[in-house]
Amino acid sequence: MTEINTTYDVSNQSNQQQKLGSTYLGKDDFLKLLVTQLRYQNPLEPMDNKEYIAQLAQFSSLEQMQNLNVQIANLSAISTIGKTAKAIVEQVEIEGTIKGIAFDRGRVSLIIENEDNEVKVPIENVAEIR
Repeated sequence: MTEINTTYDVSNQSNQQQKLGSTYLGKDDFLKLLVTQLRYQNPLEPMDNKEYIAQLAQFSSLEQMQNLNVQIANLSAISTIGKTAKAIVEQVEIEGTIKGIAFDRGRVSLIIENEDNEVKVPIENVAEIR
């Protein structure tokens, strides 16, 4: 029988977002750029209506994609219930079974149960799920 390794590296995802740093533009940045563009446009040659509508459509599309990303992340977290996780909290390694998921203001935490107790661990602190 072939064994399939299903270890996930959750920490890699947050590291990639940190590497992006200031090159990432969110919906707030997009809206600020649009407002600045409107504020400093030449009054004798105002922005074309079609161009303005296209930018608003891009803004709407960006917002929908961000919402979709959040939903996918939530679904991914839910699929970890029942699996074993290793996490590091305050320089202490915790290993146990994932018993639940907590969502608090857009942040995902795993509820990990080990021999001693249940610990609520932010997903960024999870090193391994198998």
